[in-house]
Amino acid sequence: MNHLVHRLGLLALLCGALAGCGASTPAAEPTSAAAPTTAAAPGATEATPAATEASAAPTAAPAASGEEYVFGMVLVGPTNDGGWNQAHFDAASYVVEKMPGTRFVYIDKVNPADRPNVTVEQAVEELISQGAQFVITNSAEFADGTTIAAEAHPDVFFIHASGDKVLTGEAPPNVTNLMGRMEYGKMLAGCAAALQSETGKISYLGPLIDPETRRLVNSTFLGARHCWEKYKSQPADSLQFKVTWIGFWFNIPGVTLDPTRVATDFINEGSDVIVSGIDTTEAIVEANKATEAGKAVWAVPYDFKGACAQGEAVCLGVPYFNWGPDYVRIIESARNGTFKQAWEWLGPNWEDMNNPDNSFIGFVEGPALTAENKASLEAFKAELAGGLNLFTGPLNYQDGSTYLEAGQVASDEQIWYTEQLLEGIEGQSAP
Repeated sequence: MNHLVHRLGLLALLCGALAGCGASTPAAEPTSAAAPTTAAAPGATEATPAATEASAAPTAAPAASGEEYVFGMVLVGPTNDGGWNQAHFDAASYVVEKMPGTRFVYIDKVNPADRPNVTVEQAVEELISQGAQFVITNSAEFADGTTIAAEAHPDVFFIHASGDKVLTGEAPPNVTNLMGRMEYGKMLAGCAAALQSETGKISYLGPLIDPETRRLVNSTFLGARHCWEKYKSQPADSLQFKVTWIGFWFNIPGVTLDPTRVATDFINEGSDVIVSGIDTTEAIVEANKATEAGKAVWAVPYDFKGACAQGEAVCLGVPYFNWGPDYVRIIESARNGTFKQAWEWLGPNWEDMNNPDNSFIGFVEGPALTAENKASLEAFKAELAGGLNLFTGPLNYQDGSTYLEAGQVASDEQIWYTEQLLEGIEGQSAP
C-alpha cells in the first residue's frame, strides 16, 4: 500500500509539473510534448552489428515472445528544435519502425527553464510507470540522475547518450554509454567554413564549456586550419577562429547569452562563417537574415540532418548524429536478453557517410557550398577516411602548454577529456 501511495504521489507531482499525463501522438510527428507520449510500432526488425567491444553480463531475462516492449526517452530540449533533441526523437521513430512490438514514451524539455521542478530521476520514474523497460537519457547533464534511476531500477536498461560513467567504472551494470565521434563531422564543418570564407574570420557559437564542447571546437579549428592551408594555400596564422559560449545548449532567457545576439555580434565583427555548436538554429537563421540584407554570411548548423532547411542559401553543410541504428541494436539486445554494458564512441561509415542504416555520423553538404569547395571538401573527407588524424602533435593548448608532442597521436582519453582549447583559438577554455 505504501508503494502504491508513493507511486500515486509521484505521478501527481509529475503530471502537475508536466501539465498533463497520458497524451498520445504518432512518434513520426515531432511535436513539442508536455507529457509522456506513446507511439504504435510499424515496420520490420533490422539490427545493426556492434561496432566496439562490450562488457558485463545481461541483468534481466529476455522479453516473452509477442510481448509489447516499451522504451522511453528523457530529452533536455523540445522534440522539434531542429537540432540535438529532434535527432534523438527521430531516432526513436526509427526504432519503432524497425522493431515490431515496440512502443515509445517520452518526456521532453527536462531542463531548469522549462521544467524547474522535474528531476531526471522523476522523469524516469514516470516513464517506467508508463511501462518503459528501457530508457534513453540524452544530455551530459543527466549523468548523475541516470545513475540514480538505474540503481533504483536494476531490471530496466538505460542508454546515457554522451556520458562516460561506464568508462570511469561508476555506472551500474544496466547502463551503457553511447556517443558518436562528431569530431569528424566538426572537422568537415571547419573545412567547409575555411574553404568558403572570404575574410578568414570564422566564429563558433558555443553552448556551455566542458570536455565535449572543447574537443568539438578544437576539431572544428583543426579541420578549418588544415583546409585553409592545404586547399586554399593560405598561411595558418592568417585564419582567425573565435568561439563565444552562451552558457547552455540553447537559449534560456535571463540565464544564458542570447544566441541571436551573439550571432549578430559575430557578423558585425566581420565573420563571414558561423559554425554552430548549440542545439538550436540561431546561427543559420541570423546568417540567412544578414545575407538577405546584402551582407554575405554563411553558416554550418549542427546535430540534425534537416537543419539546412532554415537557410539553404547560406548553408555550407551540416554534421549530424544518426542515433537510430545503434538504438535499435542496443534496445534489441535488452529485449532478447543479450544486453552487455559498454562505453561506445562510434564513428562514421566512411564508405557511405550518410547511410541511414549504418553510419552514426553524417555530413550533408549544403546548397551554398560552391562546386570547387565541394570538390575540396570531398578530398578532405577522403583524407580522413584514409587515416588522416588531425589530433597529431605538435599541438599546444591555449596557454602555451604542450598538448601533444611532435608526432604524438592523441589517445581516445586525451581527446575525450580535452582540458583546454588549442593555441590559435580565441575564446574561453574554462567557465
